[in-house]
Amino acid sequence: MMKASLGTGILAMPNAFQHSGYLVGTVGTLLIGFLCTYSMHMLVKCHYELCRRKKVPSLSYPGIAEAAFEEGPERTRWLAPIAQPISNAFLIVYQIGTSCIYIVFIASNIKAVCDMYVGDHTVQTYMGYIFIPLVLICWVRNLKLLAPFSTLANIVTILSFVITFYYVFSDVPSIEERHAVGEIKGLPLFFGTVLFAMEAIGVIMPLENEMKKPKKFSSTLGVLNSSMIPITIMYALVGFFGYIKYGEGTRGSITLNLPNDEKLAQSVKIMLAVAMYATYALSQYVAFDLIWTIVEPKLEKTKNKMTYEYTIRTGIVIVTFILAAAIPNLELFISLIGALCLATMGIALPAIIQMLTFWDSMYGMQKVIFVLKNLCMILIAIMGFVIGVTTSVTEIAHKIFNI
Repeated sequence: MMKASLGTGILAMPNAFQHSGYLVGTVGTLLIGFLCTYSMHMLVKCHYELCRRKKVPSLSYPGIAEAAFEEGPERTRWLAPIAQPISNAFLIVYQIGTSCIYIVFIASNIKAVCDMYVGDHTVQTYMGYIFIPLVLICWVRNLKLLAPFSTLANIVTILSFVITFYYVFSDVPSIEERHAVGEIKGLPLFFGTVLFAMEAIGVIMPLENEMKKPKKFSSTLGVLNSSMIPITIMYALVGFFGYIKYGEGTRGSITLNLPNDEKLAQSVKIMLAVAMYATYALSQYVAFDLIWTIVEPKLEKTKNKMTYEYTIRTGIVIVTFILAAAIPNLELFISLIGALCLATMGIALPAIIQMLTFWDSMYGMQKVIFVLKNLCMILIAIMGFVIGVTTSVTEIAHKIFNI
C-alpha cells in the first residue's frame, strides 16, 4: 500500500503547493488525503457486501461497478452492462497517462544532466533515445522476470528520495518569503496533482484480494489507515518544505530544481530515471492486461496470437511516446491525469457504488444523510473533473502550443 501511493507523485508535491500556497496546500493535502482514504474504505465495504450477495470470493474494481448497478434500483440496472467497460476505459486511460508521465520524467531528468556535458537538446530528443529500451522491456511477458528490476527500482528510489530530501531541508529560506494562499486559478492544478500523487484506487482491490485476512485491510488499525495516515502527513511535509525551499520556481518534479552542476544531484536524476524505467514496464503491463482481456476472446481461432500480443504491447508504447512528446510538461500532465481519471475513479465512482449497493438498507433521516453525503462527494469529483481538466488543457494549449 505504501509503495502504491509513494511514487513520483511525492516529487510533484512542492509544485502543487506553488499553485496553492503553503497554508492552503497543507490544509488541502490533509483534506484530500482524508477523502481518498474514506473513498477506499467505501469501496472495500461495498466489495464485501457485493461478494456476499453474488456468492463470489472476490471482484475486480470494474466488476464491483457492474455488480453495484445490477443490485441497485430497478431504473439504474440497464446501466450494468456498460459499467464495467466504462470503468475499464478509465483505468486504461489512467495507466497510459501514468506511462506518459514516466516518459516525460525520465527524459526531463536525463536532459537536466546531459545538458551540462553535451549542450542543450529538446526533451523530445531524449525521449527518442529511450524509445527502443522501453519497447524491449515492455516485451517481457512474465512479470517474474521484471521482479529484479522492481527490486532495484525500490532501492534506488529510496536512496534518491533521501538525497533529494537532504537538499530540500538544507538552508530552508524564511517562510515569510512565500505565499500562504495562492491564486484561485492555481487551485485546480493543485487538486489534480495531489489527487494523482495520493490516489491508489487501482491497487486497492488486488491488494485486498491477495491478503490472507482481507478484513484486516480496512479495520481501524488495518493496512489502509496505517498506510494512508503517514503517507498524507509525509506528502504535506514534502510539499510544504519543498515549496518553502524553491518558491515560485518549483518544477514539476523537485529533482529538476536540484543543482545541475553537482555530482550528487546528478546521481539522483540518473537513479530516478533508471527506477522509472522499470516502473514504466509495470505500468504498461497493467494497461496491456486490461486491453488484452478485451481483445483475446476475439482471437480464439487465430494461430498467431503472439504477433497480436507484441503488436499491442508496442502500440501502447508508441501511443505513450506520441502523447509525451506532444505534452512534455510534467506538472500539467500530472494535473490533467489526476483530474481526468482519479476524480472519477477515486471519488465519484466509489460514492455511486455505495449509493447503489445500500440504497434500500436505510430509512428516514439516516437515508437522507447517506444520500447527501454521497451526492456531496460526487459533486466535488465533478467540479474537480470539469474545472481541473479545463484548467490543465487551457494551460497546455497556452504553454506548449501558444494558443
